Amino acid sequence: MTRLWAASRLTYAALIAAGVLSIFPIYWMFVVASRSNDAMGQLPPPVTPGGNFGANVSRLLNNTDAYFVAGLVNSAIVATTVTVSVVFFSTLAGFAFAKLRFRGRNALLMVIIATMMVPTQLGVIPLYLLMTKLNWNDRLPAVIVPALVTGFGVFMMRQYAGQAVSNELIEAARVDGCNTARIYWNVVLPALRPAAAVLGLLTFMTTWNDFLWPYAVLNDPENPTVQLALRTLSDGYYTDMSQVFTGTAIATLPLLLVFVLFGRQIIGGIMEGAVKA
Repeated sequence: MTRLWAASRLTYAALIAAGVLSIFPIYWMFVVASRSNDAMGQLPPPVTPGGNFGANVSRLLNNTDAYFVAGLVNSAIVATTVTVSVVFFSTLAGFAFAKLRFRGRNALLMVIIATMMVPTQLGVIPLYLLMTKLNWNDRLPAVIVPALVTGFGVFMMRQYAGQAVSNELIEAARVDGCNTARIYWNVVLPALRPAAAVLGLLTFMTTWNDFLWPYAVLNDPENPTVQLALRTLSDGYYTDMSQVFTGTAIATLPLLLVFVLFGRQIIGGIMEGAVKA
């Protein structure tokens, strides 16, 4: 029987230090969000929450220049739509590349992998010109459609499907009379659920936090994403830092909620992938 490595006190100290360094910026963000602007200039800075969080939230929601609520709604629509689409198409394509035999499969997979090597910034101008021709500028489809499928998601699901789904299981399903679509839905998709949960979280976080592309195509200040609304809060000669930190804290809550709800699936997927590796 393999013995587990016994962690020393130094290991525990390093883990505690890493945890504190990771959590403290988020904690201090909520501390500043619950205080007035005077807290930013205090020395030493405050480390305990204040009592102004409700007032700061009220001022943030009443700020007619930021359109923060509209930004939250738009980001929720964009992130949810993109996440569902990426997970669906990535698992579907990953199953096809891993388990189906068709002409040009390897060449097409190499093309998909090659798209991962192209920096996102290089595609901004061509995509912007395309959105202009489609008359999608200042509309949410301009943010959603280019992100509906990702090369990383397809490659990740292809690698996972090759290990998680056995050829014997697929052949048994075909013997039982299942077509390819039913095999994907009833056999492959449940097996890919742990990896799909990880991909979904990564996609949701990336889309929710995206700033560059929405900044390029959403020029209407009344139709922002949450990141553009936060930028509006920090613009101008005078920046109300309590509002900025309050908006940042509220914008962080959906990410924390997603991790809490799907944390078990996500950690299970990571651990299962590590065991198989």
